[in-house]
Amino acid sequence: MSVTPRVLALDFDGVVCDGLKEYFQTAWKAYAQIWQAEATPDEKFAPAFYRLRPVVETGWEMPVLIRAIVTGIEEKRIFQNWTAIATQIVSEDHLKPLEISAIVDTIRDQQIATDLESWLVEHEFYPGVLDRLRSILTSSTDFFIISTKEGRFIKQLLQKQGIELKDEQVYGKESKRPKPQVLAELKETFGETASIWFVEDRLKTLQTIEKQETLANVELFLADWGYNTELERLEGEKSDRIHLLSLAQFAQDFSNWI
Repeated sequence: MSVTPRVLALDFDGVVCDGLKEYFQTAWKAYAQIWQAEATPDEKFAPAFYRLRPVVETGWEMPVLIRAIVTGIEEKRIFQNWTAIATQIVSEDHLKPLEISAIVDTIRDQQIATDLESWLVEHEFYPGVLDRLRSILTSSTDFFIISTKEGRFIKQLLQKQGIELKDEQVYGKESKRPKPQVLAELKETFGETASIWFVEDRLKTLQTIEKQETLANVELFLADWGYNTELERLEGEKSDRIHLLSLAQFAQDFSNWI
């Protein structure tokens, strides 16, 4: 295996950027609208939301998670049985995930449309990541972002930090293609033998890629600083394909990643 990838692909939220503050603000506003609560976010619930963020897989779950926290469901139970708890909350209140998702999207769109600068400020970059990106962008490694966040916002957030990416370097929500498909396209572009490394904070995403025979030679890294749990990190370590990567390792030369 090459110690320097020909292609490096990174997820964005949970790997490059920490959007927890924005998630909480948006989730609270949606929660307040659905359950007729005070519209101003109650910051005392923010720490629990941040800790429990790894259980959320799709956007509609965020206000439901707030509901679970506010109504006093124990964090341990949420970590252990989140899918069942979320389903029960939605069912009891006669809600539909698609309708909740639409509310979340509308709130976010309104914030972006009326005060983009404030929305961008709610995002922070993980320590050392931007410097590492700058060094990668001046190296022989081709760099890409593969994310479910809209590409234009990824580019704007990075531009504010002096990092300019071309449109073709960012595969965002608008590309409407799952991450394994994007990696397969990169493999086609750079050739079967090109070394491709992918860093992601969601174990399930990496496990899905792991099952793709055509992506067997893609090196997979689980970012241990992202939105994942200790159990997921332990499970990832058991895999023959998935490498657990620390933020300290990320900041170092590629030879220290494995």
